[in-house]
Amino acid sequence: MTSDANFDFEPRLALASLSGESDAAWARAAASHAGMAFLGGVSLDEESRDAARELVARDRNEFLPDDPLAFVTGELDALADAEIRVGVNVRSATVDPVREAARLCADRGAVLEVNAHCRQDELRAVGCGETLLRDTDRLCEYVAAAADEGATVGAKVRAEVDGVDLAETAARLAEAGASLIHVDAMDSEDVVAEVAETPLFVVANNEVRGRESVHEYLAHGADAVSVGRPSTDPRVLRRVRRAVDGWFDGERAGESGSKTAPDASEGRP
Repeated sequence: MTSDANFDFEPRLALASLSGESDAAWARAAASHAGMAFLGGVSLDEESRDAARELVARDRNEFLPDDPLAFVTGELDALADAEIRVGVNVRSATVDPVREAARLCADRGAVLEVNAHCRQDELRAVGCGETLLRDTDRLCEYVAAAADEGATVGAKVRAEVDGVDLAETAARLAEAGASLIHVDAMDSEDVVAEVAETPLFVVANNEVRGRESVHEYLAHGADAVSVGRPSTDPRVLRRVRRAVDGWFDGERAGESGSKTAPDASEGRP
């Protein structure tokens, strides 16, 4: 259960997984803008796959291949020559499929991201997403199992979940062998600063659209930011990439003590 203390990617812009959309082709299309792409989410076991089928029945996009592990293998292999670091966001109501997926990731140098984020009733009912986030012991069991397979492991989590102290959760995840945490900050940007006190590499997510949002998260201690829905919009990706590069190129020092001015297009596609 050892984490990767040197985990990193460049540029510090990630693409967050979009259900039913984030496959190898999606990642390759944005590879010139980002340093990391999270494929998935992929439902691995029958319980999570049944939940995904219920979501499809109400018009949500989901990955439902006949063999989810073969799907993960194929998508990772399709990106073997891509100039972007790759992770796979997975859901499971049981730990063994997570272990198997982690083995595939380890063999291909990919990150295994445990999904403790989804809030759909169907997924929560089978123990995935936010339900897993509330069960820190089980979440840590998943992370430890994946880390034991030699994979670099992260978790996607959400702020503003009743009964969850994300800073405490992050500390436990680090002890279990996680290397990174992907935080959907919702409307609680301060939680990023709390999580950043742990040893984990912190990727901040939620409404990342341009300079103001990027610099706010990085100022709170995030190591990187991620883009969700606009990951298919090159205009947003270019704008966010400029903001990320500007911060790490020293723009922060030049604006010490001043309020960061937003992009004219911040908050718009």
